[in-house]
Formats: sequence, structure tokens, C-alpha cells
Amino acid sequence: MIDSAILAQAEALLERCKAAGVMVATAESCTGGLIAATLTAIAGSSAVVDRGFVTYTNEAKAEMVGVPPALIAAHGAVSEPVARAMAEGALARSRAQLAVAVTGVAGPGGGSAEKPVGLVWFGCARTGQPTVSARKLFPGDRTDIRRLTVAEALAMLTRRLAQ
Repeated sequence: MIDSAILAQAEALLERCKAAGVMVATAESCTGGLIAATLTAIAGSSAVVDRGFVTYTNEAKAEMVGVPPALIAAHGAVSEPVARAMAEGALARSRAQLAVAVTGVAGPGGGSAEKPVGLVWFGCARTGQPTVSARKLFPGDRTDIRRLTVAEALAMLTRRLAQ
């Protein structure tokens, strides 16, 4: 699942975070912990990775990272407001200064016209800065979508660290 290019991306991110004295947290739904697993596949990652939250269900999103159930009811779990709230909640419930969150439809089922298979919302929170979000629609099967989501999450963390 974790290819060498993504591992190299994770290693570069960890080196930058370590140099900047920044710790990272993740809040993951559709990836089920793969972002955290990718980061922690690198030796020495404990100097940078604080924790990961696998918030696969709506209840987990509410209980673990504080996403208001009303927000999920109003917008759905796969939405910009929920991704942003997940990232902010991960930041608030960790020692990290940088957090990424993902929520999406990895398939093969579960998609709709409004939220097709491959749709992923990203949130990225950094202490003292506004939370940013992004919407991506990835091609491929479940494995492809999850792999592309991990790569984009690492890229988003890298961009936020540089800001």
C-alpha cells in the first residue's frame, strides 16, 4: 500500500517538521489510519508524530475530535465543514502544532451524485493560522483512492509547514 515515492514524501515532511520543531497529528476517516501509518513507517518519526485519530464513524468524529453532530447532520460526514472541524479537533486534542484530516468516499459503494466515489475533503490546521481545506476527486478503485489521499495529505502538510 505504501509505495516508495509516498514514503520519500513522508520522510521529507518529517525532516522538515523536526527541523522546525513542529509535531503532527492526523484525523482520518476514509484512510483508516494510513496517513499515520505512512508517517510512522519512518524510523525516528516519534520525534514528530504526536498521535493519529481514526474517526471512521460519525460517532467517532464527535467523540474523538469534537465534531459537532449537528455539523455532520447538516452537511454530511464527507464535507468541507466536517474536514475542517476534524483537523481543528485533532490539533486541540493533541500536542501537535499541525494537523491534517481526511473524510471521503473510497468506494466501491457509498457514492452518490452529490458525493461520488473518489470524493475526499481535506482539512489542515496549524496553530495560530486559519484552517485550510481542499476538495479532491480521485480516480481509481478503493486502494488507488486511499493511496492518492495519503499522498495529498502529506503534500498539504508540507505546504502548511512552509507557510
